[in-house]
Amino acid sequence: MTYDGGATAPRRLPRAVTVALATAGLLAVTAASAAVTVAVGRPPQHTTAAQGAPSASASASASASADASASATPPAPSSAPPSPSASKTPRSTVTGRVSGDAHTGDLRFFLLPVPTDAEVYGNGDGTKLSLTAVAEDFGNTTETKGILRDYGFRSAAYRVYRTADGSAEVTSRLIRFGSANKASWFVQGMSMNGTAFSVPGVPGARGFIIKPKQEGETGTLIGLFHQGDVEVQIGVEVKGTPDKSVLTDLLKRQQKRLRTGR
Repeated sequence: MTYDGGATAPRRLPRAVTVALATAGLLAVTAASAAVTVAVGRPPQHTTAAQGAPSASASASASASADASASATPPAPSSAPPSPSASKTPRSTVTGRVSGDAHTGDLRFFLLPVPTDAEVYGNGDGTKLSLTAVAEDFGNTTETKGILRDYGFRSAAYRVYRTADGSAEVTSRLIRFGSANKASWFVQGMSMNGTAFSVPGVPGARGFIIKPKQEGETGTLIGLFHQGDVEVQIGVEVKGTPDKSVLTDLLKRQQKRLRTGR
């Protein structure tokens, strides 16, 4: 992963996660500690195996790629992340609308709301991500762009903030696809071999926890779900073992924003 540098926020998943693309056409996201592996297949209409499941050879290839990623040293960022801005964020002029399952306008409008006392990295409105930028984050840009197009990629955005007490860093990333079905397939196709837990109050959401090897190290929570045509990923990094309820609250707030626009 690289950082944008300057006044923009770092475009990335939580620091505990590095990203690679398996040669079998699966998006494989592998934690540096090998605690988590994520695989995303193509939409159902582009697969020949039953229920869109990858073949045994594809799974083996994905596993081999994941192992290679886990054993490699993650690339260092090209520059240090910018310091969060402690100044008050001006009133946003970004707008968006939701009608049923469809979201229109600027996708940044629907990003997880930032607490008034939190410090935002980079642009307070969030940052737009192009198809190429999202593909670069997953790795193997050309192949990944084709996979994202299969899901009807429309737009993407992210924002990172640090809580007022400095105890946690929260990253929210949204990807808008061609339909609610395609967003659902994208989320359902993701699998992790980390420690999963249920997320009460958010239908279809899944949570995953990466506990630190030592209590003084960083722990990570990752939440996944979709609301209408938008796929959601929220990451939380804290020192020590994370409290799962923190992620649950964030996912509920994000779902409300996508469902109501408020």
